[in-house]
This record gives sequence, C-alpha cells and structure tokens, in this order.
Amino acid sequence: MRRWMLVVGMALALGTSADAQQGDPPHAWVFGSWTGGVFPPGETSGPRCTGQPSVIFTRDVVMRASVFEVPYRQRLIETVATAPDVLEFRLVPVAPQSGPLGARLPPDIGFGCPGGPNTLRVERRGPNEIVFPNCAEFPSPLLRCVGN
Repeated sequence: MRRWMLVVGMALALGTSADAQQGDPPHAWVFGSWTGGVFPPGETSGPRCTGQPSVIFTRDVVMRASVFEVPYRQRLIETVATAPDVLEFRLVPVAPQSGPLGARLPPDIGFGCPGGPNTLRVERRGPNEIVFPNCAEFPSPLLRCVGN
C-alpha cells in the first residue's frame, strides 16, 4: 500500500500546475516536486531534480526525502490555513512505531519545525521558491522542479 500511495502521489505531484485553477484547494500553488531545503538547491530541471526531489506536495499528502530510509516519509494533510504567500499545514499525527528501544516516532517524521512534527509552515518567496522558516531539518530554500 505504501508504494502504491507513493506512485499515485508522484503522478499527482508531477502532473499539476503551479498556479491554482478555479476549484483547486488554496494550497494548489505548492503542488509539485521541490529540490533543496536540506542543502542549497541544485538543478531545477531534468531527471536529477524530478527523480530525487526533497519534498513533494499533493492535494492530500506531503512527502519528504528521508536521510535514514529510501522511501519518502508520507504525511497526510489534516488542515491547511492560508494567508498571502503563506501556508500553515497541520498534518495527521503518526502513531509511534515499536522497535528495540520501545515505541518511538521515526526520527525524520516531521520537518524540524518549532510547532512539532505535525506542523509545517511554508512561505512563498517567488513563483518557484519556498522556504520552511525556522525548520531545522530544512534550513535552505526549496526550488520547484520544472519540466524539460
């Protein structure tokens, strides 16, 4: 199921427009694949960007690259509050996973933001640039991956 959700999410993310169309949710402007965040962004076009983006936004899911695992961490969106060029995501809480050290949340389940692992603030700096302000795990800006 996890892989199926990733494939569907990737298809939705790569097939959406950068600008919200009539009837789209208020966070549609962020839909798609983004590079950077952890390190300064590199190439924004071609297979290097679209093949390994740092973050992917869809209508219902935010996915982020994981340092510890190959699959993306997928977080379901509970609510989105909007302001001009700002999105405040509240993500569905994740249950702790059992392991040899007891039940714990995966170390990179959130974004390192001040509100905890279930919040994410996104600020638009330009048509193809966003930041996650004060999020320790994503200190650099992110740039939208664009088609060839």
